[in-house]
Amino acid sequence: MTDMIIEKARKEGRTMLTEIEAKQLLESAGISVVDTRLATSKEQAVAIAKEIGLPVVMKIASADVVHKSDAGGVKLGLKTAAQVGKAYDDIMKSIKAAFPNAKIEGVSVQTMARPGVEVIIGMSKDAQFGPVLMFGLGGVLVEILKDVAFRIVPLVKRDAKEMIREIKGFPLLQGYRGSEPVDVDNLESMLLKVSEFVDKTPAIKELDLNPIFAYKDGAVAVDARVILENA
Repeated sequence: MTDMIIEKARKEGRTMLTEIEAKQLLESAGISVVDTRLATSKEQAVAIAKEIGLPVVMKIASADVVHKSDAGGVKLGLKTAAQVGKAYDDIMKSIKAAFPNAKIEGVSVQTMARPGVEVIIGMSKDAQFGPVLMFGLGGVLVEILKDVAFRIVPLVKRDAKEMIREIKGFPLLQGYRGSEPVDVDNLESMLLKVSEFVDKTPAIKELDLNPIFAYKDGAVAVDARVILENA
């Protein structure tokens, strides 16, 4: 699965995977992601939404569109088949207007995950140390607070445990002012799986799982971005 997806992207001259491709890679590595499927028509989008269960989220599927929300390429909380069909048309219209030369594969339809504490797991390559893993508070908080911890890949269990506890926002994971604590053991396991995955896949240059919704009973990556090394 991993080799096939990477080979396909390189044959097409791409270094950025689509979100669907990125999630397929992660899922094959045992990392929990929301159910995400590709629709290439309005009718198919409606059928997928009914199959995976409403409400759903829809996003443009194109490696040429990085900031999907800014271009009208994301629709949230779609509760009916009519809303899904309209969202498909609206997304395609917006993206074609904003990115007339973009290669569009279709629109991804994905389960709308229940809210949780948002965290991020990321990986980038350092010129001296190689792959470096990052953990911190996710969503927009990662840009505002920059509350993150780093370790060199490959991680061992102690590294994952320390990374999570190093961030200043760790009390949010423990349950802050009556909120439910999240499953920290599950986050440690996810960090170790990502570490193992990138260690075994040198073709990956950058990786971001943001946000990951952390719950008392697990965690799931809602969005994923993967950039490959130049062939």
